[in-house]
Amino acid sequence: MRKKIIIILVVLLFGVPCIAVADDYSSGVKTTLILKTITTTGNYPAKYLNTEKPEITAVKVEISPGAETGWHSHPVPLYAYVLEGELSVELKGGNTYHFSAGDAIVEVVNVPHNGKNPGTAPVVLIVFYTGEIGTPNTVKTPADQ
Repeated sequence: MRKKIIIILVVLLFGVPCIAVADDYSSGVKTTLILKTITTTGNYPAKYLNTEKPEITAVKVEISPGAETGWHSHPVPLYAYVLEGELSVELKGGNTYHFSAGDAIVEVVNVPHNGKNPGTAPVVLIVFYTGEIGTPNTVKTPADQ
């Protein structure tokens, strides 16, 4: 019985504070959920890369007004946050998705798409690739593939 009480006390003393701190920092740090999803743009299932050679890359991408990325695909998962501007992403098949400053993007994997800046101000994105050493993060792809 005494062992059971000790286990309960340990869980209460150490387990509960960890759960509380996960959502709310007490040191003046505030967290705001931006996106929580199980799908990518276009409602494709989210995927994780399984590799022995992981490589994480963070990139700042700037797209001038009227410019576009050109058709491309990503063989690795990536996530982006729109800092500034308006972005339209057309997927193979014709569906177009629109993103604005403050939006998070879970990009499609191995699906051709083209990003365009339809606005008058630059688009600025921070992109995080969860890739693999030796595998490109982006591959130029004709729209008809």
